[in-house]
Amino acid sequence: MIDGTAGVSGRRDADEALLDNPEALAEHDPGGMLRHTASAGAQVRESAALAAEANLAVLADDGRPRAVVIAGIGTAGRTGDVLATVAGPRCPVPIIGHRSAGVPGWVGAADVVIAVSASGRSPEALGAAEAAHRRGARLVAVGAPDSQLQSIAEQARAPFIPVPRRAPARASLWALTVPVLLAARSLGLVKVNEADLAETAARLDADADRCRSAAESFVNPAKSLALALAGSIPIVWGSSPLATVAARRFGDTLSANARYPVVTGALGEAGRGRVGLLDGVFGGLAEGERDIFADPAEEDGEGTRLRLVLLRDGGLNAEDDTDEPLAVEERRADAVQTLAERRGVRCDVVTAEGGSALERLASLIAVPDFASIYLALAHGLDPMAVPAITEMKELSNQ
Repeated sequence: MIDGTAGVSGRRDADEALLDNPEALAEHDPGGMLRHTASAGAQVRESAALAAEANLAVLADDGRPRAVVIAGIGTAGRTGDVLATVAGPRCPVPIIGHRSAGVPGWVGAADVVIAVSASGRSPEALGAAEAAHRRGARLVAVGAPDSQLQSIAEQARAPFIPVPRRAPARASLWALTVPVLLAARSLGLVKVNEADLAETAARLDADADRCRSAAESFVNPAKSLALALAGSIPIVWGSSPLATVAARRFGDTLSANARYPVVTGALGEAGRGRVGLLDGVFGGLAEGERDIFADPAEEDGEGTRLRLVLLRDGGLNAEDDTDEPLAVEERRADAVQTLAERRGVRCDVVTAEGGSALERLASLIAVPDFASIYLALAHGLDPMAVPAITEMKELSNQ
């Protein structure tokens, strides 16, 4: 173990053996991030039950909105991305994510604002809720019970879905997302039924079991992915809009949990420029200069390489009204894998499974979520406590 500046401690090189020692994993995870992440299926069930008690049906009284604004930041903001991709291109109204205080200037009585905050006190969600109330927009609030956000919702006589605060926001994605989806369902914007929620929860439970700490690395997909990424610069690309949401989520967790720099985005966008990273100093250029007889332990950072993670969706069927034909997405994914192979850049592939868009998204998020935690633990980092986040809040609030 080494100590860096500002009290940061950990190890630069990943300890592979630690990942197969459940007792050591528990010791290095005092906040229980593995346990919180394993609760994803339970979060789906609990949030669905809480949303059912919130009388979301009143949202439909004024008919279809002109637009829906999802106000929140961080993981709360990601819920808007999930809603947009689950609603798909056939959604009859625009779904717009808003990650700053207040709401867009055009928001008015014809619109719906969904304010989301795990703590119930983020300035972005509070400002949006207050602005929506002032302008006469329909409001839905999602957040911690007995919070400032709940108070604003009560003043506005708006539906409020309480999300019990049991984990950091980044480990509460599903608790925050399900109420947003069900609010949109009440507005007639998405077709998410109880069977979809049950299958998604079951998928998350199954992946949590596969990724449990007692499962050894060679059978645990999350530990295997973490070890593959150790010491690399990850690039995570999604083959479809749905897979791109999962890719960006993986970037969030790799940065916050494992403190790894990461490039994320859509594979289609990557093909217009960022795919050139495979040719660069951490990609094909570095591989071409590598001494195959050199001891990797002696390279001391000079051996840093790109590691490509490709999230492939595949879609439900070729007849879906998607932005691009399924065949185009599949050919593009095959092409980038070939490019990576030719340049010596290793590639890991996570393929979506499931019968609904929500379940497929869950299948692309679950294993990477666990992988980011295992990567942190392998480096001796506490995945829950992020000193830089705490310090930045303190400095910003002075």
